[in-house]
Amino acid sequence: MKVGWIGLGNMGIPMASNLLAAGYDVCVWNRTPAKAERLVSLGAVIAESMEKLVENCDIIFTMVSDDDAVRSIYTGAGGLLSAAVRGKLAVDMSTVSPETSRFLAQKCREAGLRFLDAPVSGSVGPAKEGKLVIMAGGEQQDFEQAKPMLDKLGKTALHLGPNGAGTSAKLAINLLLGITVQGVAETLLFARGMGITTEQMLTIISESAVGTPLIRGKAASILADDYPAAFALKHMAKDLRLAREAGVSSPLAESVAASYRTALEEGMGDLDLMAILRFLDPEKQEKAL
Repeated sequence: MKVGWIGLGNMGIPMASNLLAAGYDVCVWNRTPAKAERLVSLGAVIAESMEKLVENCDIIFTMVSDDDAVRSIYTGAGGLLSAAVRGKLAVDMSTVSPETSRFLAQKCREAGLRFLDAPVSGSVGPAKEGKLVIMAGGEQQDFEQAKPMLDKLGKTALHLGPNGAGTSAKLAINLLLGITVQGVAETLLFARGMGITTEQMLTIISESAVGTPLIRGKAASILADDYPAAFALKHMAKDLRLAREAGVSSPLAESVAASYRTALEEGMGDLDLMAILRFLDPEKQEKAL
């Protein structure tokens, strides 16, 4: 089976690399062709256009940043649906709204293209290691066709129901992620105010029932107050907005969404989402003023 891959950002490159390492023939397209150079060195072929990519591939993966980008890839001028797609399978792994996934699924059906929404839980590290959690919505038989490839990209791939189910699950898990990261930040700041150092509190958290790989993985970044993006804060702000638009409504969700939204407005969007600690830190806020 020949694989097409569209979208070579921080996640797309390691994910496509894993398919190459698994022995798949991979053809790639990206608005910025230079981003494909590493994949070409691993054996990928660059398509001149999305139409050429579709022509040469049986299954097409898309992995881009937001709703507007993915709608453009499928329905824009020169997009996937302007090509000869009948009988092929598209798998969108972007984090977008369930409404967008259902819209794309309908447009694909009209063109004869089968469609899965299959976003992932996990950042760049798990993407490189092939340890993502993949949540899929669509037809069961389409999921079964894609699953051998999904198994090379993640440690778990689940079929959750019709189109939109995958993106709904992704918004739910990222709501928990946003709440957890802000909860850790507020805990560390509270502990510091009570005379407990950040290093001490991180040890306590990690050794307790609430310790998780997430918190342990962020410890070095927290202690250094340095937040290179594994999962950018701007993406968390976007996902929390999408969750709100999808119907989540609770004081906790509203509070967390407001924090990330304001941090984004203050120019922290390209930092890792753990930079919410810096945003919430009153001492850092005073220095900024």
